[in-house]
Order: sequence, then C-alpha cells, then structure tokens
Amino acid sequence: MSIFRPGRLRTVLSATAALILICTFYLYWTPPPASTIPSTAFEVPLTERQIAFWKVLRSILDAHAPNCPSPTLQDSASAVHFNATTVEPRPDLIVFGENDLDVLTEAHANYLNDIRTAKKLRPAHSPGTRGIVTTAGGSYLPVFLSSLRMLRRTGSTLPVEVYMKDASEYEKKICDKVLPEMGARCLILSDVVGKDVIQHYQLKVFAVLFSSFEEIIWMDADCFPMDKPEILLNHEPFTSTGLVTWPDFWASSVSPAYYNISQQPMPPMTERQSSETGIFLVSKKTHYLTLLLAAYYNYYGPSHYFRLLSQGAPGEGDKETFLQAATAVGEPFYAVSERVQALGHQTPEGLSGSAMAQSDPIGDHALTSQGKWRVQDPSVDKPPRVFFIHANYPKFNPAENVFGYNWETTPTLRPDGTEGRAWTAPEDVLHRFGIDIERAYWEEIKWVSCSPEIEFRTWEGKTGVCEKVESYWNTVFAEPHDDDPKFVDEG
Repeated sequence: MSIFRPGRLRTVLSATAALILICTFYLYWTPPPASTIPSTAFEVPLTERQIAFWKVLRSILDAHAPNCPSPTLQDSASAVHFNATTVEPRPDLIVFGENDLDVLTEAHANYLNDIRTAKKLRPAHSPGTRGIVTTAGGSYLPVFLSSLRMLRRTGSTLPVEVYMKDASEYEKKICDKVLPEMGARCLILSDVVGKDVIQHYQLKVFAVLFSSFEEIIWMDADCFPMDKPEILLNHEPFTSTGLVTWPDFWASSVSPAYYNISQQPMPPMTERQSSETGIFLVSKKTHYLTLLLAAYYNYYGPSHYFRLLSQGAPGEGDKETFLQAATAVGEPFYAVSERVQALGHQTPEGLSGSAMAQSDPIGDHALTSQGKWRVQDPSVDKPPRVFFIHANYPKFNPAENVFGYNWETTPTLRPDGTEGRAWTAPEDVLHRFGIDIERAYWEEIKWVSCSPEIEFRTWEGKTGVCEKVESYWNTVFAEPHDDDPKFVDEG
C-alpha cells in the first residue's frame, strides 16, 4: 500500500490549488481593449500593427473614391494676404460637370460613415506615448540632421521618427548609427503601403497615422524649435483641444463647393488665415477621426481635394487638409492667430525672405482667451515669443543652394555681394527671439558638414562643403560685428 508522507501531501495539495486558480483566471478573464494595453516588450511589432491598420484603411479609402473627373479651375486663386478686419468674397473658381458635386458629396459622407463604424480600423500607435514625426530623404536628410541638432540643443528628449518614402531614401550609416545616437530612427513607408502608392505632400498624414506615438509634434525637416517643444504638449491650448495649427501668410482659398461636399457651414474669410503645416500638434487619442478624414483628403488630394481646398493658391497641397478635416468631423482645434513673419535681410527691392517665424501658442492663447486678438489690432498687447523657425526658402543644405547666387533670395549675401547673415530683419521679430538662433543654426550646420562620420549619399562627388561652411562661419559668426542684430527688446 502506498503511503503519502506529509511533505509529499503538501506538495500535491499546493499544485492542485494552483491549477484551480489558473483555470478560474482563464475562465473569467477577458482582455482589455487595445487602446488600454500599455506599450511593452510583448506588444505586437510596429510594422505588423501598421500593415494591419493600412489593410483596413486602404479598403475603405478605395471603396469611396470620388468617381468623377478632377475639378477644373477657371483661374488660380490669387496670393492675397490675410486681413482679419476686411470682409472679402471667397474665391469660387472651380467648374464641375453635371452630377459631380453629388458624387463627391455622397463619397465623402459614406467614407465618414465607414471610418466612424469600422471596428477593425485599430490605430497603430502605442497609448500614452509622445514624440516628434517628420519625413526626410535625399537632399532633405542633411537639412533634417541640422534641425535635429537644434532640437537637442533645447534640451528636448522627445523621440523622433523619420519617415522615408521607400528604401531608396534609406541611408544605412545615417539611419543605423548617427540618428539613433540622437534619439531618432528611420522608418520606410513603402514597407507598409507598397511602392508609389503615396507621394510628396501625401506622406505627411500617413507618417502621422503610422507613427508609434499617440501625441505628436509634426515638424517638417527644415523646421526647428527655439525651446523644448514638449512644453507645448503640457499646456493650453493643446491640453484642451488636442490639435494646434499655425497660420500661413495668405487668406483662405477653400472653395465654397468643399463646404457643400463636407456638409458644413462656410466660415467668413475673416475667421482665420490659411494653414501652414510645417508644424502642428495632434493627439491621436482625441483626433483619430480628423486624421482619418485628412488621409482621405490626401489620398484623393492630387485628383480632387488639393484643388478643392486651395484652388491653385500658393502652397497648394496638404496644408488645408488637417484643419478642414477637424471642422468636418466636429473635433476641437486651436489655430494660432499671431501672424507668421517672414525672416530675411533687406535689399533695395525689399525683404529677401528665407525663413518663417511662428509664435508660441501658449502665449497666443493667453492673449486670445482674454479677447485680445493682435491679428485684428496689434496694439492690444505685446506679441508672444517666436517658438519655431521654418527655414524653407531655400532649404539650408550647404551642398545645394544656400550659398552665393544659387537661389533667388541669396540668404548668405549682403546686397553688395559680401557674405553676411541671412536673418537681420524685421528687427521687431528678431527682438522676440531672445537668443541668436541663426548663429546656433550655423554652428549645427557646421557640425553636420564637417563631422567625419557624416556621409550623405546626395553629397557624393561634392567637394569643399565643410571648407565653404567654415569659411562662411569665420567671416560672419566667429567674431561679433557692430551691425549684428539685437535679439531682445531693450525698451
């Protein structure tokens, strides 16, 4: 006869109890929703999430194509500067064929209905995360690296995702070694969507949607901040709205037909400027529908929506798709009202502009929440500080067009042909900098140009890049000059 010794009996009883506990757990436990699962080492890899998301989204996009010819323009909308106090008629320059408006309206409504109800359209991001997203490839990669260095100068620790159109833009040494050391990584869009599906302006919204971050600061490759941008994610107006945009110079040129198609009232021309989407803040938690509709506007942008939203005005592309999508789905936003300012240097013909200065949304919101709208009356209060520089005309790539007479704005030349600063005017805008940001920018351009470990594919065969940058630096920035601009308002 077998005899259970006390020690063995305790072992058997413990094992039995553990088995009962495990069975009970699996019987009654149900997994939490995907949106509440934290990002862990056991999370589904990002690429798998992106592909699953894209498979569902693309089927919805394709199902609701606007099956009508592209809108025809009678003429392009003029470059009219925004005026917040004078009511001007909205340009109406698009000609439609018979029934085209009905086709566009029905497709738009059906797409909206499907993205609201599609249960399998699960976002790819990891909840609770935040970071910076951009696109860069080819000649934009050196520009981005200088911008990334400027970001890290502020003390920002936000991770950065750099999306590239396809594998041809992936530069192994930069992507595998240089960028990770600065908290950035390269991702390839064609790995998710296939080749030649998404082009040019369309890249932006899909990079945002495919990003692993929930809260996103978008910055074009040629944009950089003057302070830690994560500050903006922790304060109004972002905390209450989840979407913050910045203005362009121009009045809105959205077609009246678009408001019929999207079934929303047409705003007055004085309500806000057109958008400049070199920078924006967005939360996918609060503005998922906005981004999905913006994806529709961009997917069918070249054929229909870019023209509907800009009518051939300057910068036609993705620029109006985000804000208009938010209004169409009824999600909140804050559009910075302080005017964008051109940065450049004076010439006999006027300001030779090579960059844009965008304002601090926290300071702008502090004014507008008190009913102080400087866009209507600049005397109501002092302007907010400058927060972002968009160095866009030309791109400050030292191997391309920034030096000499290679670009119409000749940023590095004074009117007499000698080398000088690019940004010396307007003085009142420079006073809002607080620091010599141009000198800092050229210091980082010099680092990018002269570091032996930095090798760009687009610089192959180009000699003397470092030497040219160092020569310019020594002439313009190495020592102070009597005519250097002031960066604080001494009054």
